Amino acid sequence: MVKKTKKYLFNKVLIIGIGLIGSSIALSLKKNSIARNIVGFSKTEKTRKIAKKKHIVDQTINRISNRISEMDLIIICSPLSTYEKIFNLIDPHLSKKTIVTDVGSAKSHIVKNFHSSKDRVFDFIPAHPIAGTEQSGPNAGFHELFIDRWCIITPISGNKKRNINTVKKMWKSMGSNVEIMTPERHDQTMAITSHLPHLIAYNIVSTAADIENVTKSDVIKYSASGFRDFTRIAASDPTMWRDVLLSNKDSLLEVISRFSEDLSMLQKAIRWEDGETLYKLFSKTRKIRNKIIDAGQDVSAPDFGRSKKK
Repeated sequence: MVKKTKKYLFNKVLIIGIGLIGSSIALSLKKNSIARNIVGFSKTEKTRKIAKKKHIVDQTINRISNRISEMDLIIICSPLSTYEKIFNLIDPHLSKKTIVTDVGSAKSHIVKNFHSSKDRVFDFIPAHPIAGTEQSGPNAGFHELFIDRWCIITPISGNKKRNINTVKKMWKSMGSNVEIMTPERHDQTMAITSHLPHLIAYNIVSTAADIENVTKSDVIKYSASGFRDFTRIAASDPTMWRDVLLSNKDSLLEVISRFSEDLSMLQKAIRWEDGETLYKLFSKTRKIRNKIIDAGQDVSAPDFGRSKKK
């Protein structure tokens, strides 16, 4: 009896950036037998050693060379500010058959970077898995990260339909639900559901620290669980979030403006002891929150993620 050969979606995959998302993708590709061989790129020796020691990837590289022409798929998992350099580094070594995708949380800016050169030969299909934790680095990765989460794919002009379907199949094989939308719609959605909450979390922790310093009180020590839960995401990677917020500047500034107007309305209601306005708002938002939970979306909240269980 002839033993059947295992069928992989990809023979060889290169992951550029082996942090939380990159290492989780690698582990999921292995766990679900999606890729035969996984290569991880990192400029940091410590990261490469961890990735090899923990068997996150099959091999590591510290520079882009013509060897990447062997790859069926390249996944960019590095900060958004690195994309333009990466596009320029990989382009000379790739052919039209190579699929390149990413995990970035802002899309319009990335697409502009990609189209800045008309000579790109590879097929770049932007994608964004809406998953994560406040942890970072290769030690934070786990293969279940994408199960029952959304992954948004934002195709651009020139993408081959079969390649879009291949990327879609990959994310579904890792347990994700997949949505297709334009880069613009993606950025508008993420601005309110992910980017603004992160910005607020970073800012409120900074404000609390300033108050503690000025008043000499133990604001941080005695912070309630609600404060700790909300500000957990303020521990997220600062380089990544700096790049995200700047890359989605237009959509985020629009949302900040709207949020500021609504906050001013609440400030006025508190000043004038307008309890009716506060009650109506809290009742309305409570119902919306309950609908989110009933719809089973709570575990998929964009970029808030769940901490890895020890």
